[in-house]
Amino acid sequence: MSKLIIKNASELVTCKGNGPKHGKDMSNIELINNGCVVIEDDIIVDVGKTDDILKNYNLKDYKVIDASNKAVLPGFIDSHTHLIFGGYRADEFSWRLRGDSYMSIMERGGGITSTVRATRDTSLEELIEVGKKRLDKVIAMGVTTIEGKSGYGLDYETEIRQLEAMKKLDEVHSVDIVPTFLGPHSVLPEYKGKEDEFIDFMINDVLSRVSEKKLAKFADIFCEKNVFSVEQSRKFLKSAKEAGLDLKIHADEMVQLGGTELAVELSCTSADHLLQASDEGIKKLAKSNTIATLLPGTAFSLKEEYARGRYMIDSGCAVALATDFNPGSCFTNSIPLIIALAALHMNMSIEEIITALTINAAAAVGMNDKIGSIEKGKKADIIILEYPSIHFLPYHIAVNIVETVIKNGKIIRGE
Repeated sequence: MSKLIIKNASELVTCKGNGPKHGKDMSNIELINNGCVVIEDDIIVDVGKTDDILKNYNLKDYKVIDASNKAVLPGFIDSHTHLIFGGYRADEFSWRLRGDSYMSIMERGGGITSTVRATRDTSLEELIEVGKKRLDKVIAMGVTTIEGKSGYGLDYETEIRQLEAMKKLDEVHSVDIVPTFLGPHSVLPEYKGKEDEFIDFMINDVLSRVSEKKLAKFADIFCEKNVFSVEQSRKFLKSAKEAGLDLKIHADEMVQLGGTELAVELSCTSADHLLQASDEGIKKLAKSNTIATLLPGTAFSLKEEYARGRYMIDSGCAVALATDFNPGSCFTNSIPLIIALAALHMNMSIEEIITALTINAAAAVGMNDKIGSIEKGKKADIIILEYPSIHFLPYHIAVNIVETVIKNGKIIRGE
């Protein structure tokens, strides 16, 4: 049995509770000064003040980390990414800088369609190799669990290949991967005007096999003007639920279409993006258990207005934050950048940001009973900062200050 004690933490953030935390409760991160955590194998067995905890244990039986003048937090959870893809779109970023819109680039064969072509030409082995490199980078920033979407195949073979790459990576890599089937991510030119036919293909030919092979925990769809309508999204998501998958939705990103309301109607685990979510949709979100997953890196990259995170929290929503790492609209997996944007442009407090990246993000991937907080019985996914306070996270703007990462009770970075 491996045994580990972290003692003398200047600030120990527990984020105690199975969550999700709504509204004002997002500020309640259950911070302990001079905190201590006891870990046996991969499970947290004790949490409290160092003096109170240590008198019950023989330190000779444990590896001990002295976290004096350091803050300790639950591992970060990146609950919305497009982790596995082939090719890059650096030229499109330059086009956007000169004023071309995201939708106009899509309409002329760029955007998602461009990545689809590249991903179809990328082997399973190549997807796994590039995925390992991306996961190695996020570990350094304190990410211990990540969600990854398919959606760059828009056919049977490539969608399955993306999900199989994530399954293999989950088996061999330290970071846990939560797989999402996002078959209806875009409309290829050959399906323009035949979106209903494409949805039927995704349900009958792809979703059925994804479910049968147990390749995904979630299903997702891009509910957006000129992509998939609310009714098409409802049909796909209901079929996914019948197939045994939990639900997510790309909702109200570019246009106020009603995806937020649909997410609540179908009890989606999360509704993501939400830049254009209506007041009524936000009210419904606040009364539901659907997580509002906000992606400020995408708004930053596209030079769009940010989602109304402050309004959502004040309205009582449970908000999560994620990177939306992808090759087009947001080619960054930087958690420090997300923290800075949420603080400076979405008016979120550091306590709310931590909640949004831990216990609420855990709820957004359906794992809040296992991860997302530091308390007895939870998985020992923990990070240690190089500074004594959580307030250094937004203060040291967009710079990584994670020093040590512990995953399943094992030190995988630092020490």
